[in-house]
This record gives sequence, structure tokens and C-alpha cells, in this order.
Amino acid sequence: MCEISNITKKLLEFRDVRDWEQFHDSKNLASALAIEAAELNELYLWKNDLDEIEGVDKERLSEELADVLAYALLLAHKNNLDVQDILTEKIKKNNFKYPVKKSRGSSKKYTEL
Repeated sequence: MCEISNITKKLLEFRDVRDWEQFHDSKNLASALAIEAAELNELYLWKNDLDEIEGVDKERLSEELADVLAYALLLAHKNNLDVQDILTEKIKKNNFKYPVKKSRGSSKKYTEL
């Protein structure tokens, strides 16, 4: 069993002993994911200096990022999506959309390359 599956299993065990599955429909998991992502973004709000941006509190960063990842894993599980498969497929698609010769060193969207 891969690490992602092990982590998902631990999340499900944590959820189940608290009887929270009843709240974990796809809409609520997606909403929770968006809210946690906003909390992650809040760490960087109003910061412009690179040192200040990269110097955010790593403990808070870790906690917010863990929340985002947890809800993403729970949402994938709810919809029977294999995280390793969907990430691998997305990387393949991005390789096609962002060929190295056109995208190297550029932040342009693939439609602008």
C-alpha cells in the first residue's frame, strides 16, 4: 500500500471515530478545501518582499498545507479517485500543454505560449 493510501486511511479512521462522514459530501469537502486554501493564502497576504514571503512561519504553513492536503485526499476518496493516478495523468497533460521549448522560464499560460 502506498503512502498516500496509508495517509488517507488514517484520515478516514480519524473521521469515522468522530462520526463526521455524514458531513463529508463532495460539496462540503470542496468548500472546506477552498476555505483552507484561503487560510494558506492568508499567510502571504500583504507580503511583497521575497525574504518576508519565504520567511512565513513554517509551523503555520505546515498546518494550513496539511489541512488543504487532507481535504483534497478526502475529496478524492469520496469520488473514488486514485490520487497517484490523477496526479500522474495531470503531469502528462501538462507536459503536452507546456512543452519545454515554449514554456521554459515563462509564467505564461499554455494558451499564450
